[in-house]
Amino acid sequence: MIAIDFFCGAGGLSKGLALSGIEVLAGIDNNVLCQATYNNNNAPSRFIYADMKEYTPENLLAQFPELQNIPQEELLFAGCAPCQPFSQANKSEERSPDATLLSQFGRFVEFFLPGQVMIENVPGIARVKGNSTFKRFIRLLENNDYNVVHKPTNAKYHGVPQNRIRLLVIATHGIRATFPNATHANKPKVGQKKLTTVRDAISRFPAISAGEAHATIPNHTAARLMPINLERLQRTPHDGGGRRDWPRHLFLQCHSGDYDGHSDVYGRMYWDRPAPTLTCKCQSISNGRYAHPTQNRAISLREAAAIQTFPDDYIFYGSNTSIAAQIGNAVPVLLGQIMGQHFQTMRELNGDLTESRENFYDA
Repeated sequence: MIAIDFFCGAGGLSKGLALSGIEVLAGIDNNVLCQATYNNNNAPSRFIYADMKEYTPENLLAQFPELQNIPQEELLFAGCAPCQPFSQANKSEERSPDATLLSQFGRFVEFFLPGQVMIENVPGIARVKGNSTFKRFIRLLENNDYNVVHKPTNAKYHGVPQNRIRLLVIATHGIRATFPNATHANKPKVGQKKLTTVRDAISRFPAISAGEAHATIPNHTAARLMPINLERLQRTPHDGGGRRDWPRHLFLQCHSGDYDGHSDVYGRMYWDRPAPTLTCKCQSISNGRYAHPTQNRAISLREAAAIQTFPDDYIFYGSNTSIAAQIGNAVPVLLGQIMGQHFQTMRELNGDLTESRENFYDA
């Protein structure tokens, strides 16, 4: 099977698909800050720097003319459009231009009609009222004879050490679309494993201090802390402690009085639970429960990458702020690998019921 990874970012999904045995021709994204990371970790797949609102199916075909000869059942298009317009964290009333990117992806699906389509986004994309981008995209798939299933899926039930809920859409031509079975559970059944934890993911990394970069482990770098924030962490109990445990003189002004919101900020991760959802600011203790379970610092970039199931030899390039965003915005590698394996299994079990594509592009 051969894939194109749309909105590829730093390449989490591309790496996962490649590990499943799928050949990824290219990743497409308009964030040039991801280019070095993608290209240095995903060869022979290459990063295509392009704005999806201007890039066309004809452009893609000109760059990869072999797409015209790939049997439909062997082609997978994955589109993980930026989720910020639909995220609970986005309180803006203004319509983001990114909210239409799923429709831009739909142009490529309608032109090439790949045998498999996958999208990953925050669940909020399906809750937008009216004739939303998501509803129009599902209609596009159905009008082109795709079998479509979609539901929110928590990556922790597939072995990712993170409580990360995303909407997955799976669409197939000629075969029944299904979801992969959960491989992990809180109370495992026969054939399942226990949830993967923060301890499983990061306990192997050596201790470092806030503001320190490890001499030999790439990206094992922790953000600097102001003295007051270092004191706050020193007063935060290990293994899940939070700001409610501080003496009152360390409280932030916005957390004084009866304020009880954002309870996870400045909190430590729990060793024996999956991590909270990582975001593009996962290196900052003021933006979530991103403090190390026992060390007085935020998790390092390398540890964040491990929680996103990137291999340890997957090296990120750019500023620390850029790298944190690359990691937090990525599809977990393991989830991509499981989805790639599942698409191939669906084809093997259901057989090829698709029609010939002869003269397809002349239509």
